[in-house]
Amino acid sequence: MKIQILGTGCPKCHKLAEEAETAAKELGLSYELVKVTDINEIMGFGVMLTPALAVDGNVKFAGKVPGIEEIKKHLK
Repeated sequence: MKIQILGTGCPKCHKLAEEAETAAKELGLSYELVKVTDINEIMGFGVMLTPALAVDGNVKFAGKVPGIEEIKKHLK
């Protein structure tokens, strides 16, 4: 599984990366965490608000940092 954090590196982006990694570890998933910071690449996902989370290239949410339990729902 490829978990992508879309954002320019702001504090919320770092928080989302931490929470996504925690959620994946708690679920026992095999994953790769990738931070996408290039604005053109982020826009290529159709994302206008950051931070955003994509799983295997599919955007699950944007513009917020959800809790770990909500992230787990999108990783299952």
